[in-house]
Amino acid sequence: MDPIIAVFVILALAIVAFVSGKVPIGTVAVGVALALWATGVLTLPEALSGFGDPTVIFIASLFVVSESLDATGVTVWIAQRVVGRAGTDRLRLTIVIGVIVAVLTAFISINGAVAALLPVVVVVAVRAGIVPSRLLIPLAFAASAGSLLTLTGTPVNVLVSDAAAHAGGRPFGFFEFALVGLPVLVCTIAVVALGGRRLLPDREPEHLGGAADAGEKARMLRESYAVDLDTHALFSAQEGVIEVLIAPRSTLIGREVYPGMTTREEDLVILAVRRGGGAPDAASAPSRSLILEAGDAVLVQGPWGALERYARSRDVIAVTPPQTLQRAVPLGRGARRALVVLGLMVALLATGIVPPAVAGLLAAGALVLTRVLTVPQVYRAVSWTTIVLIAGMIPLSSAFVSTGAAALVADGVLALTGRTSPLLALLVVCVVTMVLGQFISNVATVLVVMPIAASLAQTTGVSVQPFMMALTVAGAAAFLTPIATPVNLMVMQPGGYRFGDYWRLGLPLMIVFLAFSVLYVPLVWPF
Repeated sequence: MDPIIAVFVILALAIVAFVSGKVPIGTVAVGVALALWATGVLTLPEALSGFGDPTVIFIASLFVVSESLDATGVTVWIAQRVVGRAGTDRLRLTIVIGVIVAVLTAFISINGAVAALLPVVVVVAVRAGIVPSRLLIPLAFAASAGSLLTLTGTPVNVLVSDAAAHAGGRPFGFFEFALVGLPVLVCTIAVVALGGRRLLPDREPEHLGGAADAGEKARMLRESYAVDLDTHALFSAQEGVIEVLIAPRSTLIGREVYPGMTTREEDLVILAVRRGGGAPDAASAPSRSLILEAGDAVLVQGPWGALERYARSRDVIAVTPPQTLQRAVPLGRGARRALVVLGLMVALLATGIVPPAVAGLLAAGALVLTRVLTVPQVYRAVSWTTIVLIAGMIPLSSAFVSTGAAALVADGVLALTGRTSPLLALLVVCVVTMVLGQFISNVATVLVVMPIAASLAQTTGVSVQPFMMALTVAGAAAFLTPIATPVNLMVMQPGGYRFGDYWRLGLPLMIVFLAFSVLYVPLVWPF
């Protein structure tokens, strides 16, 4: 089979698989790499080269840095301090939420920023007498705009920066994205704040989620166990409290326990005990002492590390994992170390002293060495689906260039737009990117369109910089469907949204992003 035809067939099959949603995206990406080898388009080392690409390594390290800020309560602290002071006015809340999620997204992953703020925003909305559906789509859309503020805002930024350098241009600076990202963010917040009242539905969510912070969890435990302690006595940066159930074959069964005694392994303090199982309400009330049976509940307090080890014991079953509770403690254990590591990584990226992949790996290593994160936490922090997706699709992007497919598409676009109008060619590239981005991952979309955009720039004899930056802005404009981005899907159930709720606010916002891509970007990065 002709290599160019093979590339287009593989691309078409990949898009169908992505849109159908019946095949895991990681499987599709690996299938693409293997198909490129099987059809003879690439050699096996070339087909698998994406898994060793420095860009992929850098993106993986960003997930680790993001996890450190989330696990140590930095994101919760920011959310509580800012969102908690926004009052009850919907317009003001939307603006404050938009600003804070954008700032978080600029330095951690977009998914991590939205995940950290989602429960807080839901609780704030309920307390303000506003249905969550009025605030959650703006949260997701503002996060997408915030991803345009720095190099680390989204994997797409890293990809286009690297592509610009390989296409004869230069990599973008760490804060250079903010030249377009900042005005885009301002316009995005204005659109969602002013248009949200008319364009967003009033929907009852399926559920409002669990406790949003340590204070809420402490209140629940005090009510359940009648523990007379304030929030800070239950949860702090150094110590916490977990609720455990006695396992069916626990060695603790038959032992008498009472508040004030300590556990034999980790020397944790028992705060309260209560009968579990199917006991009547009177019998399940907190007790001064208890002969333990399977299913009984025990409230224990101690250092976070000891709680984590205790929760792994076969004798007990943790109701809520200690790691989850620790995330709810603002500026918890290791927060300052995580912030210092983040600052050093940003400094390395901004100055360009070392390559981005090296800066990311140094940061990830420092987080482990300073005991902010454990090695298992590092492995769990990485979104392996995203990594496999990018690693599998990078060879397809390379094949587009090496086989001449990108040049062929570029010639077709130029035949329609003319070789004297790079602005019109830029418009076509951005529209194609936006349309594809509503149905498949924006990372996969950009990897497909990127070589075409680079070929257009080279063919018309203009700078590749405006094409790459416009591609970043267009790639972030995935607003029409809940499946366009993970954050769109993340807010769907808590907001009670339906599939058709996104386009009403998303369509005018897409027009704004398109205008910035085609009209504003070439002014800052001239052809």
